Amino acid sequence: MTTVNILSGGAAQGLVRGLTDAFKAQTGLSIDGEFGAVGFMADKLRAGTQADLVILTQALLAKLAEEKLVTASSIADVGRVETALAVRSRDPRVTVRTEADLREVLRSADAIYVPDTKASTAGQHVAKVLDQLGIAYEVASRLKIFPNGTTAMRELAASTAQRPIGCTQATEIIATDGIALSGSLPPGCELVTMYTAGVTARAAHPREAAALIALLTSADRKELRQRAGFTG
Repeated sequence: MTTVNILSGGAAQGLVRGLTDAFKAQTGLSIDGEFGAVGFMADKLRAGTQADLVILTQALLAKLAEEKLVTASSIADVGRVETALAVRSRDPRVTVRTEADLREVLRSADAIYVPDTKASTAGQHVAKVLDQLGIAYEVASRLKIFPNGTTAMRELAASTAQRPIGCTQATEIIATDGIALSGSLPPGCELVTMYTAGVTARAAHPREAAALIALLTSADRKELRQRAGFTG
């Protein structure tokens, strides 16, 4: 069966999965692709990986358009995603209202599950926040770093640690069985990222890729986006 291929940040994986049936009914095509740290996905496109569309951060899409790898006129915002905290479903939720609260929660955790701290949006932010809180060195040995947020959250769900915690995009938390969204990061530590979709310049199926972007951004799919963790 013919497929539309995606390179996407992990933040959009749950949303794309929720649109698979509607897209197939509309176009007759299935969806395939890779989901991971946005930096890695952008580099795959630059290296020649075949893709019909990309779903990455707004800033990265703008760069790829400048590099003539994405058709500028096709770019559309999907929605904003916050970086948030996660716990195993069986564990008590944590509440952090201040930087001091967050510092204490992270210092008391015996394992901290995060995505790649250099290539992923959330991972880069976690590294920044740990520095900001002055505990980067103290908790370094407890960081459990994985290639992307989805993998990090699966590993958190399976963790045998006594007091583990995770931090990644809210959409990746919501989409993972066995863990629960445990609140936003406090003022001064928060991060909300706009995710954007665009058709690639070398798309094999540009019309169908545009149709998928229309589904992703449609007003009719607002409730689905919200359930997946996207905001306006």
